[in-house]
Amino acid sequence: MTYAKSVGGRTYRFPDLKTLLAKASPARSGDYLAGVAAEDDSERAAAQMALSDTPLKAFLNEVVIPYEDDEVTRLIIDRHDADAFAPVSGLTVGDFRNWLLGAEANEAALTKLSPGVTPEMAAAVSKLMRVQDLILVARKCRVVTRLRNTIGLAGRLSTRLQPNHPTDDPAGIAASILDGLLYGSGDAVIGINPATDSVPAVCALLTMLDEVIHKYEIPTQSCVLTHVTTSIEAINRGVPVDLVFQSVAGTEAANKSFGVDLAVLKEGREAALALKRGTVGDNVMYFETGQGSALSANAHHGVDQQTCEARAYAVAREFHPLLVNTVVGFIGPEYLYNGKQIIRAGLEDHFCGKLLGLPMGCDICYTNHAEADQDDMDMLLTLLPAAGCSFIMGIPGSDDIMLNYQTTSFHDALYVREVLGLRMAPEFESWLIRKGVFEGADHPRPRKALSSMFAPALARIA
Repeated sequence: MTYAKSVGGRTYRFPDLKTLLAKASPARSGDYLAGVAAEDDSERAAAQMALSDTPLKAFLNEVVIPYEDDEVTRLIIDRHDADAFAPVSGLTVGDFRNWLLGAEANEAALTKLSPGVTPEMAAAVSKLMRVQDLILVARKCRVVTRLRNTIGLAGRLSTRLQPNHPTDDPAGIAASILDGLLYGSGDAVIGINPATDSVPAVCALLTMLDEVIHKYEIPTQSCVLTHVTTSIEAINRGVPVDLVFQSVAGTEAANKSFGVDLAVLKEGREAALALKRGTVGDNVMYFETGQGSALSANAHHGVDQQTCEARAYAVAREFHPLLVNTVVGFIGPEYLYNGKQIIRAGLEDHFCGKLLGLPMGCDICYTNHAEADQDDMDMLLTLLPAAGCSFIMGIPGSDDIMLNYQTTSFHDALYVREVLGLRMAPEFESWLIRKGVFEGADHPRPRKALSSMFAPALARIA
């Protein structure tokens, strides 16, 4: 089907939905790199107007990647819930935007709707939204998940404590963990990116994390962000695994470049569930995504990078994860050139994930060769929790010395919780107060004096 719209006396024609979605995207370097972006603002405006007039039902009749060629497309179509979709089935994309912004689209309605929304629908409506629209609608979506604590409750913001070390040195990792705990970081997960993906090294890190959590009775979960097949092997060896991690993308070919498919992700989830390590729930998966991953693998099929990203959320949604986060500025300026593009992308990703029913967090980050700085990240750091983001990252000093990129620090979480009146996961917060790490019940804050609980550990590290 051809889509067309006249702007300024010129008629623009778009041969299919894939092209229309790409041309309607706000400008970003990755789409120019892929050769799918609008040629100028006039074409972009025409595409957005044509997209606004497009019925939502069109996305069920015309796919951006052929059904027979891509298992992610098959997942999207086969899992679509027609009953959930019914309340908005007669709307155009523009009407859908207006409905989402209205009072009728409350938390209960959006929860019921999510199984009926396809990633392409979510991506399409996001392309018509201002920043404030992305924030307002995402804030109305509430997604709560549980394993050893509860993440995503209203008025709460969790953090991933990320104690990475360039050589996986246990003392260095332990020092970062204790530092983070003293700042109230780690309620989403204590998660390490390992320097090596070898099974023995990963098993050693998993065992160490489990010992720390049990020694101090911390109501949180651990994860070593290794390949899903390495986690499965660790489970087979009897190593304690809380969360199975995997980076995922929005096309079958891109996921194959990561060495995964839907079957192996299912195997990883079933292996983790069999351990029964949850105390308050059974969400055992942790996924990371990011705009540009399909393009960087030359596996995007001519689909714009934001639509590809939204399709990755269909993969994540299938496995009921505890955590999903977009590592929004990590791939580099070839895909998101500057702070403006990173901020917009982070809010788009969060909106699309929440609309699709996912517990979305964000690694608010940039690489050192991008046209971005910490002021840009402070803006996104403030906007995302206002939009109801489930969690952010916590890194010593904002500088990941293993992955060599800039992200958010332990004190950044303290800042945004103070400014927006947010708190930690309830079980984790109660533990911090009970153990003397934090004080105050109404607005918990770190004690000025170190908790005696950590004195032996600190002495060993020193």
